[in-house]
Amino acid sequence: MDSSSNERRPPRRRVKVTEYIDYHRDGFIVARGLASAEVIEELKAYADDLLYGRIEAPGVHAPKWDDSQSDLYKRFTRIHMIHRHHAVAEKYFLYPPIIDVLEALIGPDVLALQTMLFLTPPGLGGQGWHQDAYYIPTFPDTLIGAWLALDRADEENGCLWVIPGSHAEPIYPTPERNAQVHAEESFEDLEQVENVSMLDDSINTLTRVVRKYPDPIPVTCEPGDVIFFHSHLLHRSYRNRTTDRFRRSFVSHYCNGRSWVPWNHGQPWEGPSANSQHILARGATHLPFAQPKFGTPVYLASAAPAAASAPMRMMAVNGDMTPGS
Repeated sequence: MDSSSNERRPPRRRVKVTEYIDYHRDGFIVARGLASAEVIEELKAYADDLLYGRIEAPGVHAPKWDDSQSDLYKRFTRIHMIHRHHAVAEKYFLYPPIIDVLEALIGPDVLALQTMLFLTPPGLGGQGWHQDAYYIPTFPDTLIGAWLALDRADEENGCLWVIPGSHAEPIYPTPERNAQVHAEESFEDLEQVENVSMLDDSINTLTRVVRKYPDPIPVTCEPGDVIFFHSHLLHRSYRNRTTDRFRRSFVSHYCNGRSWVPWNHGQPWEGPSANSQHILARGATHLPFAQPKFGTPVYLASAAPAAASAPMRMMAVNGDMTPGS
């Protein structure tokens, strides 16, 4: 089914075999120029509207008329789940070129889970070493992130830093979340860590795992580049050290549409999983799912393939995905 039967699917963004290999070897790839300049300008205008209070930022107090620039920056450096509040966020959460890449990396069925807008203004921002699946569990474990750069991101203004190959690590538990992804007692020697995501490496004990690897590398991006990264990949960012540049990014998380998702960003749900709260962005699933709230087109299979059969080839007909030869 499709949320807009009159919409025809845009041309597919095809993944190269080398990109697929790089993703599975390194735990990330960068799709250069995946989003157009028009997309970036629309998202930057949206970020400005949120920053200056022209539209409501969910969960954030409205700015006062006499707030200084510094006061505005401190209102929030990032904001979550905005696709549930604003049509433009849903539009780029379900942006077909991003879903095309995800379809190749984790699909063919793609469930859209989370959106985040990072402002990272001068002097602020940064997040210490962490693994995304620690925060968002999926079973089977298929979570992936897509990090869309709205500004140039470099070492000065707080780009992402990664440890290539560290996606092979398990998810390290903390005393607060002991069996978040892996079954209890499934490992003989999986140590607990503390203070994940804290900027200070002396207290964020995931740093011990990081030191098993060669030095981290910065992932510099131009506006429109998208980093796709595995949910076990060790990654971080630093504070924006510039005085005049933002490092804005639109970051979303997805998983395979057949994964069971006991997560809804702290909000309650009915039933054994929260899948019914999340949008099926591509393919098919045997689990419940949500429709796009603002009617953004999605391109789904008209029916789930039969068990034990080869994947069907899907063709777009008036916006609907139907089996083809």
